[in-house]
Amino acid sequence: MESLAETEWDVVISGTGLQQSLLALALSRSGKNILHVDANSYYGGNEAAFSLQEVDEWAATTENVEVTKAEGGLSFPRAYSIALAPQIIHAKSELLSQLVSSKAFRQIEFLAVGSFYIYEPDHVSLNRIPSTREDVFTNTSIPAKLKRSLMKFLKFVLDYDAPPHRETWAPHADLPLRMFLAQEFKLDERLQADIITLTLSLDGNITVKDGLRSIHQHMSSMGLFGAGFAAVVPKWGGLSEVAQVGCRALAVGGAVYMLGTGIKSARASEQRVDVSLSNDIDVKTRFLVKETDVDASTMSLVRLTAVVHSDLASLFDVTVEGAPSPVVAVVAFPAGYVRTPEGTASEVPIHAMVHSSETGECPKGQCVIYLSTMPQSNAKSLLENALSSFLRAVGEAQVPEVLYRLSYTQHQRVSHPSDSNVVTLPTLPLDLAFDDAALASVKAAWETCTADDDGENEYMVFEDREGADNDDYE
Repeated sequence: MESLAETEWDVVISGTGLQQSLLALALSRSGKNILHVDANSYYGGNEAAFSLQEVDEWAATTENVEVTKAEGGLSFPRAYSIALAPQIIHAKSELLSQLVSSKAFRQIEFLAVGSFYIYEPDHVSLNRIPSTREDVFTNTSIPAKLKRSLMKFLKFVLDYDAPPHRETWAPHADLPLRMFLAQEFKLDERLQADIITLTLSLDGNITVKDGLRSIHQHMSSMGLFGAGFAAVVPKWGGLSEVAQVGCRALAVGGAVYMLGTGIKSARASEQRVDVSLSNDIDVKTRFLVKETDVDASTMSLVRLTAVVHSDLASLFDVTVEGAPSPVVAVVAFPAGYVRTPEGTASEVPIHAMVHSSETGECPKGQCVIYLSTMPQSNAKSLLENALSSFLRAVGEAQVPEVLYRLSYTQHQRVSHPSDSNVVTLPTLPLDLAFDDAALASVKAAWETCTADDDGENEYMVFEDREGADNDDYE
């Protein structure tokens, strides 16, 4: 067997984040010599999912990470799978289509995302958002006139890109969606907030063009895979599970994997890249694919993850007959709805993704709450107050105890152009719902790495492996 240094590698992939792992999946049937390395000792990159022990190890080597634990109530560390960057995936997402066409979906269990709620500070309660026409019809808290206006908007958004409707919104494409809802559909502030929440906009100032696209994706995804839900999450840790499946597929295809080994340096020439690994082995490859290493961020997200001692069962009710039991609820705190103890109001929205134990991320009788907001004054204090407000609003006889807190900030780094044989993948956007735009760079990388092939291979379209079963990648 040739050593790493003696092998003529076709592709070296650095990193096991979602995009690198999707590229691994795309190349898994290519027959190429592929070396896949990661400086981390774990899979998933920024999208990793950790046990509590792994969180402690990660926190010890990462700046500005804080972990606090209650004296009792937690189960053993591996009973938890805490996602660093949880995202929901809409049913109409191209990501799901690619996982189906590549047959990778057979290795992933997808679970339903349920209701969206808005926190009501005046009543310290949660208001469920009507997100379908049936919801609006049965809602008794919306006045009849506003109900007609909301129904009109929901009908409009389903065909928003058709010529008659496009003429209505296109002149206002870059204006705030909130303004368009008020002027064109006469919706009040409460219903505007409901609709903005469905977009999962991080700053609450989403434009008409982007907002209509987001709402259309939500509405058109509803019922696609079953009654009563528009989005899913992978069990056992979200996007980390997708990343691991992609890596396993490439391993089955013959790739060599090395965790705990990164790239020290790379020197590109016309026909190859000389790569020096962090273990002092030098390898040669036709193409190198790596994550951007620019030490500057385009945006950041401040996160607080909490494990609470309650199943919060009221958030996971089945609202449509025949629908599966949801495992995720989304709660929004619009700008100004949360204040610090000193009275400072939040400048941008705060969101909470509430995951039940059915996600596999915590034991039964507990929930994981993923809170996040864009950087702002007193962001950590605001997240803590949002958590406290949420726990008071869920309507339990006693306010649920917080057993565990994890606080950190994630950064989306600046990307830079790829060279001819050194391909740079950007970091995944820090969105709350997966953005299909992130898939374009993966396909472009695949096209570069397969440019010398005969062109017969179709991107992310595979047949089942002969004799394969659901344990193939375990």
